[in-house]
Amino acid sequence: MGRLELGVSSRGGRSVALHQFHEGALRVLRPYYLDDSGQVCYVVVNPGGAYLGADLFLIDVEVGDSASLLLATQSATKVYRTPGSFAEQRMSVRLGEGARLELRPDQLIAYREASYRQRTSVTLRPSSSLVMAEVVTPGWSPDGAAFRYEEVRLRNEVWVDAAGSDPQLLALDNLLIRPPLGDVTGLGFMEGYSHLGSLVVVDPRVDQALADELHLLTADHHALTGISLTRTVSGTTGLVLRSLSNSTDELNRLLRSCTDLLRHRWFGQGPLNLRKH
Repeated sequence: MGRLELGVSSRGGRSVALHQFHEGALRVLRPYYLDDSGQVCYVVVNPGGAYLGADLFLIDVEVGDSASLLLATQSATKVYRTPGSFAEQRMSVRLGEGARLELRPDQLIAYREASYRQRTSVTLRPSSSLVMAEVVTPGWSPDGAAFRYEEVRLRNEVWVDAAGSDPQLLALDNLLIRPPLGDVTGLGFMEGYSHLGSLVVVDPRVDQALADELHLLTADHHALTGISLTRTVSGTTGLVLRSLSNSTDELNRLLRSCTDLLRHRWFGQGPLNLRKH
């Protein structure tokens, strides 16, 4: 069990923590800056090392007006056997005017007999920028089988809060991976692939031309990729990329190539290198 609250604001050209609270099995390391853009990086740590049955982790993040936050994890999120109940993570995110969040966790690994649910709710302003990347991979199984976890549910909600009106739903991205019993390696279940990568981008600069460019960029990778656009709400649009592969490293490279393009084009930043070792 764990709870984490983090609030970031802009001060003197840099983003700094305005509020920070943690209890249980969640905390963050000391902040650092990867470049001179003013974007602050925090790394979430789970000292327990894994999620178990009936575990509940609550994360609340607020990025104030004009602030920029890169939120990463220290290592992969591991979900072990969850007899009797599932493990769950709920994240609530709020972005102010001109605020920016890059959410870059390490891969989610679901092991044998694991059941995991993750719900992320984001409320942002039309001028906000959001990038969320994630990889799901099956964990090691004693019998060498490709899939032995029970299910993984990932639900992302993105709401646009425009001045003078109630928040409107921009995107609902609901993913359920439930491996069938028996042979799960053929067509019809993840098209014979074992790993899944997802990228969600919301920004006023998202359009069909960007979706086409990112799709062309993914063609250089050993993965099956599709991209779709959301509707436009108050001048901002979302993009959802889904990619299938048999390699965590391949999916990480693919997602990194897409996010590095956005970092450079929109914010003048270099490629992301978290160097955790």
